[in-house]
Amino acid sequence: MKSGNGPLRVGIGGPVGSGKTALTEKLCKAMRDDYSVAVVTNDIYTTEDAEALMRMQALPSERIVGVETGGCPHTAIREDATINLQAIAGLNERIPDLDVVFIESGGDNLAATFSPDLADITIYVISVCQGEEIPRKGGPGITKSDLLVINKKDLAPHVGADLEVMDRDATRMRQDRPFVFSDMKRGDGVGSIVSFLKEHGGL
Repeated sequence: MKSGNGPLRVGIGGPVGSGKTALTEKLCKAMRDDYSVAVVTNDIYTTEDAEALMRMQALPSERIVGVETGGCPHTAIREDATINLQAIAGLNERIPDLDVVFIESGGDNLAATFSPDLADITIYVISVCQGEEIPRKGGPGITKSDLLVINKKDLAPHVGADLEVMDRDATRMRQDRPFVFSDMKRGDGVGSIVSFLKEHGGL
């Protein structure tokens, strides 16, 4: 829920190659005309994801900040989120009317979670290409995130993944928590994710 003293902070996590940056790009482009949007990206030793979003023209460059986490990227979103909180504070200073900030984590494992001090809403992205068994493997990202995005559904036939099995397993593992299948390359599923953020984020 968006707080009275700052923008809605949306944490986007998931393994390397799942489609986090593609999702961040699509959300920025879908929401930037109606909301004041910014992004903080996390990479271990570079600001590659931030630079990629600039190349994609997701937002003006002054609205995109890349932080270098060093070591384990999950530390910067969970145990010690200071570097991200400072980046958000800097954005808020420069752009006082911010409505939403997307915080894209570095590629991590299924155990990665966002500190509640950092993210108001969490989205966890997995890829069909990682295997149809991924939803049933569990982990906090899959079971506890506010929204699970199962990306690259278009590639299911090519990697031998059964979407019905993934749907069943995700339903069982998440119980009442929502999830959506997506194809970020074509923008399929973005509308549902934006609707979720509007409904649950108070936008």
